[in-house]
Amino acid sequence: MLSELLEFAMLFAFGFSWPFAILRTYRAKRVDGKSPMFMIIVLIGYTCGIAAHLVEGTKLWLCAVYFIDMLLVSTDLTLYYYYLNRIRRRERAHAEALLRK
Repeated sequence: MLSELLEFAMLFAFGFSWPFAILRTYRAKRVDGKSPMFMIIVLIGYTCGIAAHLVEGTKLWLCAVYFIDMLLVSTDLTLYYYYLNRIRRRERAHAEALLRK
């Protein structure tokens, strides 16, 4: 039971930080300093955590917490690529405008 509570605390702590990262990205509409590779590795880690619980058949309620954390990380990753593409389109349009002058 103690290991379940400690694992939950770890997942809660990581999950608690993601909404702040998402809000920062959304407000700034920039992705400076973000690492998509880090977010992908975190998603892989969460997937492995879920798989471990499914294989063992124990602590299945923790899979829900992993899943919520995965949704948060996925949201931040989606915003990363959305704003990255938006910035690139804007830069491309600016470069084309300069070439036309």
